[in-house]
Amino acid sequence: MIKAVLFDFDYTLGNSEEGIILSANYALNAMGLAAAERDAIRRTIGLTLPHTYAALTGDDDAQRAEQFTAHFMHRADEVMTESTVLYDGVLDTLAALKSRGIAIGIVTTKYSFRIDRIFAKYNARHLLDLIVGGDNVKAKKPDPEGVLYAMDALHLTRGEVLYVGDSTVDAKTAAAANIPLCAVLTGTTTAEEFAPFAPLYIADTAVAGCRRLILSEGEIT
Repeated sequence: MIKAVLFDFDYTLGNSEEGIILSANYALNAMGLAAAERDAIRRTIGLTLPHTYAALTGDDDAQRAEQFTAHFMHRADEVMTESTVLYDGVLDTLAALKSRGIAIGIVTTKYSFRIDRIFAKYNARHLLDLIVGGDNVKAKKPDPEGVLYAMDALHLTRGEVLYVGDSTVDAKTAAAANIPLCAVLTGTTTAEEFAPFAPLYIADTAVAGCRRLILSEGEIT
């Protein structure tokens, strides 16, 4: 029986792409590099910042990746919270899960304080039982450390947790943690790309997935 739902954030519960695009191009420009195309940046959402830098530039130099990260964070501090929006129905769905006694966590590469600020903006921080951000773990997704940390904090086993995410990084994370995945199509990953990971369900949105698997047709057993 599912007792907790762990969500990715970007392109799963909300859309931060405007802030991410602004921050990525600010960082590139600060380093004397050309701005990246919007779609190229969108495809990096969910990656760590060093991996984002490498994907956008083809440069795997660790020191320059650190510089990119510092510039990105500076700009993100100014624009990320204000520019991020939650998807329609997310807050009602989280509230409905809570009313069923289901714990709610977010496991993301985004820093935990950003998630905290975004939900505070919506006066909805109380809906989250825990946030595990990229700043809370040593190994980022798809390493399962964040999911395992959340499970331990909630005192739950693998059979009691569902992970919801929009990318193959999320699919790999769920597989590494040996928990079921609800894949959602609000990001840049297609149903065909999810298929090799055998998700429990592929939904158009996280809201639709939760309604299908838990809220409308009973809890998973």
